[in-house]
Amino acid sequence: MEKCGLTKQNDSLFIDSIEKEAYVWCEHNWKHDDHEHTHARSQLTYVEEGYQYFHIDRRIYLVPQHHVIWIPSGKAHRITSEATTVNLMVFLFSTVFQEPFYQQVHVFAVPPVLKEMLLYASKWNKLLTNNEEQDIFFKAILKSLPNFCNEGSHLEIPVPADIRLIPVCTYINSNFKYNLDMDLLAEKTQMSVRSLQRTFKKETGITLQKYLQLTRILKSIELLDTRRFTLSEVAYKVGYQSLSAFTASYFAIMKSKPQARKH
Repeated sequence: MEKCGLTKQNDSLFIDSIEKEAYVWCEHNWKHDDHEHTHARSQLTYVEEGYQYFHIDRRIYLVPQHHVIWIPSGKAHRITSEATTVNLMVFLFSTVFQEPFYQQVHVFAVPPVLKEMLLYASKWNKLLTNNEEQDIFFKAILKSLPNFCNEGSHLEIPVPADIRLIPVCTYINSNFKYNLDMDLLAEKTQMSVRSLQRTFKKETGITLQKYLQLTRILKSIELLDTRRFTLSEVAYKVGYQSLSAFTASYFAIMKSKPQARKH
């Protein structure tokens, strides 16, 4: 089994057989295998088209088009997506700088300068031989990441460890179009409404209402990606009674306005 075509699997650990300090793998129409894996290299993934979900440490990170995610080495992760088309650039680094930035997961929008740097780097796609220009250029990309990072526009969904809360999340994920029925959700956990609210906030760091909002925006991004619906249609399908309410909610999470898609 291969990831990025360059490593082989040993259980869930991918054994690196590449001698280069860093390399890039560009893939159009990326196919997912939904398999959690770990590798020794740190990973920078640029989503050029489509969107991806990264499942890391009981959290689900949405990485929309023109965003990147930084994943430290040794961090187990798996990837899912329902996007029509996913085009990715995956950079894998053997060593990184010592700053704290490189030890944590980050998702952020790609500013124009970084985008041009990443696209220029595609000329070394799958190159496994040593190249001095590439080495210098990739180190420049790596060093610049903390300066480009602005984490105000990404969607992160917490996954509670308390198994009593899983039915609540499952129900909201299936019925996000409707307002929360707190009595019904409390019944599913055999808790009082107050205990459910307190436990959910403690486990996830957000309220149930916030979880519903995040879920609705996540679903709206999936619908927008299909390019089959107007903004008003998407707003209604994810539970908003007006386009203005949907737009305000979307902007509060994503820090940008939803983009209309042509039929």
